[in-house]
Amino acid sequence: MKKQLGTLLTLISLMAVLISACGGAGNNTNNKVGNNENASSSTNTQDKALDPYKLVMYYPSTTPADLNLVQEEMNKYLTEKINATIELKPIDWGAWNDKANLMFASNEKFDLIFTASYLSYNSNAIKGQYIQMDDLLAKYGQGITETLGSDWIKGSQIDGRSFAVPTLKEFAGSAGMLFRKDLIEKYKIDLDSINNLDDLTPVFQQIKENEPGVTPLLAAGSFNLTGMIGGYTLDNLGDSYGVLDPENKDMKVVNLLETDKIKSTIDLMRKWNLAGYVNKDAPTIKDDQLYNLMKAGKGFAFAAATKPGKDAEMSSTLGVELVQKDFTKPQTTTGEATGAMMAISRTSANPERAMMFLNLLYTDKYLINLLDFGIEGKHYVKNTEGILSYPEGVTAQSSGYNPGTAWMFGNQMNTALWSNEDPQKWDKFKAFNESSVKSPALGFVWDPANVKNEVAACVNVKSQFGAPLFTGSIDPEEFLPEYIQKLKEAGLDKVIAEKQKQLDEWVAVNK
Repeated sequence: MKKQLGTLLTLISLMAVLISACGGAGNNTNNKVGNNENASSSTNTQDKALDPYKLVMYYPSTTPADLNLVQEEMNKYLTEKINATIELKPIDWGAWNDKANLMFASNEKFDLIFTASYLSYNSNAIKGQYIQMDDLLAKYGQGITETLGSDWIKGSQIDGRSFAVPTLKEFAGSAGMLFRKDLIEKYKIDLDSINNLDDLTPVFQQIKENEPGVTPLLAAGSFNLTGMIGGYTLDNLGDSYGVLDPENKDMKVVNLLETDKIKSTIDLMRKWNLAGYVNKDAPTIKDDQLYNLMKAGKGFAFAAATKPGKDAEMSSTLGVELVQKDFTKPQTTTGEATGAMMAISRTSANPERAMMFLNLLYTDKYLINLLDFGIEGKHYVKNTEGILSYPEGVTAQSSGYNPGTAWMFGNQMNTALWSNEDPQKWDKFKAFNESSVKSPALGFVWDPANVKNEVAACVNVKSQFGAPLFTGSIDPEEFLPEYIQKLKEAGLDKVIAEKQKQLDEWVAVNK
């Protein structure tokens, strides 16, 4: 009898250990998919025994003062859920490419990294920097696949294989501008009466004449109107070295700089720059410096990729009330599906745990809101309807955790709304996606491997001419032809020919 009782107690103890390691449903995970994740985590626990593991995650962002506090709270929760901790390692946008390339070249050990079409996703995946994750998704990422659905998954794949998981957000994009609301109201500017970019010239002149110390249009070398217009009226086909104009329907790959849309925007930016509407340091400042100027009240407007509620989202981030005006129709390209993703590094010592963490970002409301917005009571307060605002005495500028990175991670539809946001925001996102113009090359993925030397040479040329031309800092009559010639000497025509060949082959299979 004692032996049987001892055996029974041993079994009970073992069950308790397993239950503890698996983690319970938790008070903060109350959605259906989240509960399914808890069940799958139980299987994961048995598969790996869930030894303690420290995840390391890189992403582009400034470093908030309270990053470590938020990280500590995440670690408490992740230890309970998947017996893991995490080290968050943000890198400033301006330094991202150099540091990411160095990490890959040095075989640095880390687990997770933000990636996107404009951050060399295709080439890094093809080089093997990211783990192919189809099997991991099937075993540990059921919540991701259920949340995203087949269209999102397919749109982010390369040759039918997944190397990263896209953030569930808008599936389309448009280009526009964000304006300071106080100055729009002060000068009674009717944004509805502004039908094109040229209509902004008298508006900018009014600001220049009447608001000393305020730059009418802030721009940065990697964040400017020309780039936005090109990115959301043309299909950049992965890297903009050869683009497609969806309106032409001819599936012809052309030089970005020889399109009327880009040439006219470059000319307009030059006109505005000469008139003193654009900050003189535009070619050299970084994105975060532009934002700091807006926070300090030194700018009136800046170009942005727009979507429903972009003004409210950026108002919360910058602490300055903004209003938006869209200048292009929503467009969906492969680049939109790959505009914000998380990949698992080939140097990860535990890809399974990395996938478990990613799965939680799509299914666990508490975790995604903690990562996005920080600690309740310190970085935000929540009303009875779950709407967020800053605690008394705290502003967007003074908050210790306001990274503005909610668009980067997991399931954005699980994030709470702020008090200045439209209660119908997510419904409008759906309508925005459904109204978008689909590129005829949607699903095409460019492989630059055959012309990698030429692409690298074009990147070097762009670093010399791109930012000054796109911000209107140099004369396009003189320098645009030189820029085009230098690109041709670097091999642009060969790149375009290779891209056309691959696109034609894709069309033949997918028409």
